[in-house]
Amino acid sequence: MQKEDKTIILHACCAICSGYPVSMLKDAGYLVKVYFYNPNIYPAKEYSKRLEAEKTLCEHFNVELIEGEYEPNEYYHFVQGLETEPEKGARCDKCFELRLKKTAELCKKLNIRNFTTSIVISPHKSFQKLSAIGRKIAQEYNLNYIDIDFKKKDGFLKTNKISKELNLYRQNYCGCKFALPKS
Repeated sequence: MQKEDKTIILHACCAICSGYPVSMLKDAGYLVKVYFYNPNIYPAKEYSKRLEAEKTLCEHFNVELIEGEYEPNEYYHFVQGLETEPEKGARCDKCFELRLKKTAELCKKLNIRNFTTSIVISPHKSFQKLSAIGRKIAQEYNLNYIDIDFKKKDGFLKTNKISKELNLYRQNYCGCKFALPKS
């Protein structure tokens, strides 16, 4: 009988959102590798702040951080024609798809069968929508999308507690230039 592979790639959208998922997955017995791939983040200075916070978090939890390429042009090409879509609309779905596809590609490259995303912990994101996108991509790549609703059992409160304890950078918008707060 083959032992179940407990290695997982956690796509991390930001350190605040990934704190509790990393902790929970480790507690569940997974060997967690964090993948920071977020070409949607604008501007580059914001991207750097979020990446530095993710590095701090991964060091704290002693997990490997895999830095994806910062490819804003890839993101803009992928969401072309959807620039005026509202938050939580079709542009966001395409953004999730892009980031989870890149996560699946990394899984294949590293011969890892399991992946998930920290995006689902946000109270502003739909667990059902993200899980459907993740499962579809997993099927295309013959992988396992582990659909855990990290919001449950006070996950959002726990992840905020972790971020405050570590004094992590706290952003005030999802990431893309289309979601920037109006001043």
